[in-house]
Amino acid sequence: MSPDAFFASIESEMIAWRREFHRNPELGFQEVWTSDRVAKLLTEFGYEVHRGLGKTGVVGTLRRGQGPSIGLRSDMDALPIHERTNLPHASRMEGKMHACGHDGHMAMLLGGAKWFASQATFSGTLHLIFQPAEELGQGAAAMIQDGLFDLFPMDAVYGLHNMPGIEEGMVTVRVGTQMAAIDLFDITLTGQGAHAAQPHLGQDVLLAAGQVHTQLQSIVSRNLDPQNAAVISVTQIHGGDSCNVLPDTATVSGCTRHLDKSTQAMIQKRMAEVVAGVATSFGIEGHLDYRKACPASINTPRETALATDAAIAALGADKFEVTEKPLMGSEDFAFMLEAKPGAFVFLGAGNQGPGCVLHSPTYDFNDSILTSGARYWAALVDTALGRA
Repeated sequence: MSPDAFFASIESEMIAWRREFHRNPELGFQEVWTSDRVAKLLTEFGYEVHRGLGKTGVVGTLRRGQGPSIGLRSDMDALPIHERTNLPHASRMEGKMHACGHDGHMAMLLGGAKWFASQATFSGTLHLIFQPAEELGQGAAAMIQDGLFDLFPMDAVYGLHNMPGIEEGMVTVRVGTQMAAIDLFDITLTGQGAHAAQPHLGQDVLLAAGQVHTQLQSIVSRNLDPQNAAVISVTQIHGGDSCNVLPDTATVSGCTRHLDKSTQAMIQKRMAEVVAGVATSFGIEGHLDYRKACPASINTPRETALATDAAIAALGADKFEVTEKPLMGSEDFAFMLEAKPGAFVFLGAGNQGPGCVLHSPTYDFNDSILTSGARYWAALVDTALGRA
């Protein structure tokens, strides 16, 4: 049976898996039911199943003679979002939702898993990686720390993410940086509190926080080559709990995005200088806690070429295009790409209407692309491992 015919025959099954995952979302490192369900299906398909890497991670292995070894990865976790889709398969878990498509990613890779075990011929070893806690930016690193690539040696590793706004069923990828790195920061400003009617008797840390916020925005606009890309986003400012008291402490928190380590270093240095300068000008204390969270996702040339060939073979040349420029979002698959050659591709989910964007409470994965993703995985294994 051809891959197209096979995946058409199990499409309803894949949709059922996807919607089952959607109804039962679990947050990062809490994917107990999810990993149980994935492990059960892989076992039924005939895989060697290993559990416990990164707490709830699952690896299914299929060996077919001599040859290379590759890994295909799907994320499993949901987001702390209250769903507002009103769909029959909406989340049953209050305040938890698959709002990024990880439910669909699992269903696509499980569809591929069924094909590999029952129909595909290849020479080598295939590892299917179901990873926890991608949304926390910690799951990939946790699996690696627990021995993912030591216990399951791989020559390369591949990932996929659905992307609303890109034509339905279209695969896009580029050599080099595909997604940005992300760092997190907390700035603490400490001074002397005072009565709101007598601000001259204290040091206004909230005014200082406003100055920090404003000056941080000058870093990208005035210290970075305009042809490069970076983002500094203040997402939280906290201070005080009374309408007539100037607090003695304020915090400014957020994240930075960048595409290379030199830009990262410049941003961290300039942020420290901004905090120190504002603190001095206000006569207060300022402290920057800057944390490197997730590196950039960098696709290697050979593996990107294999992914390109697979996308064209599976979906047609008209369903492939080169990603024009990196996405400023981040993805913790980057840790796997730091450790191994590989490629991370986007699979277009089409335009499903207003609000149907990643991380939205009204988002729902487009089931029409489940077979496209599974066909891509099938072609990738055929391309990377060849036919026995």
